Amino acid sequence: MKHLKSRSQDLRSLFENNITIEYVAESLKSVPAESNVTEVLLWMQVQDFDVVGIETGTTITGYIERSNLITAKSGNCGDYQRVFHPQELIAVSTPLIKLLPILQQSPRLFVLDCNQVSGIITCGDLQKAPVRMLLFGLVTLLEMNLLRLVRLYYPQDSWQKLLRNERLEIARKLWRESQERNEATDLLDYLQFCDKRELVLHHPELLQQLDLKSKRSGERFLKAAEQLRNKLAHAQNLASGSSWNDLISLAAQIEKLLIRCEEIE
Repeated sequence: MKHLKSRSQDLRSLFENNITIEYVAESLKSVPAESNVTEVLLWMQVQDFDVVGIETGTTITGYIERSNLITAKSGNCGDYQRVFHPQELIAVSTPLIKLLPILQQSPRLFVLDCNQVSGIITCGDLQKAPVRMLLFGLVTLLEMNLLRLVRLYYPQDSWQKLLRNERLEIARKLWRESQERNEATDLLDYLQFCDKRELVLHHPELLQQLDLKSKRSGERFLKAAEQLRNKLAHAQNLASGSSWNDLISLAAQIEKLLIRCEEIE
């Protein structure tokens, strides 16, 4: 039976060519520059807006932050506006896959559409479905590659003697259930993420080729990848128990490991 390889380049191509940040951006709410500061602050508090755009005529020319208006006693919003910095701007056509490292440097970005600011993206938008699809694609490809490496480095079922009996029995149970439904392929296909992780980390040559440095650090990293997969599968908060910076760094590490996996033939 031939097991086809899925490549991280294919996933990257999909998200570079078809899915842009337009699918996760929020429309930037704005107020006229002559709006009263006190009234706008109250509105922002009610709506729970941290930032709103400032309109000069029909164009959004800057923005104000709620935190900067709290001490303001009077005046118009235009008196407190901040001008958009180039590092805060991102084109609406930017591929989604390029968003993560940019957000790591600037946790809030304003979206440019036809040279006009029209939207905003924050780390909270990483919870949305397109980003979850991207991350789930990465961790799924990683798990598929771990299985491929187990097949490659543990021929003729030699992996079975390395798994604990209870883990092996879980795989056999799932395999038998699939046999009853006429769906079974081979026993290896019923290993879970933790089993594949243990087998890959147990092989010194694989550990070296994947540049995982040590079994302990490799285990820590792959457990984090598995936890991300579980959060995605159960629609949980992606930042729960960690930070957005940690999540973005983990995604980058997964992609790098995928490339190293794919180089092993």
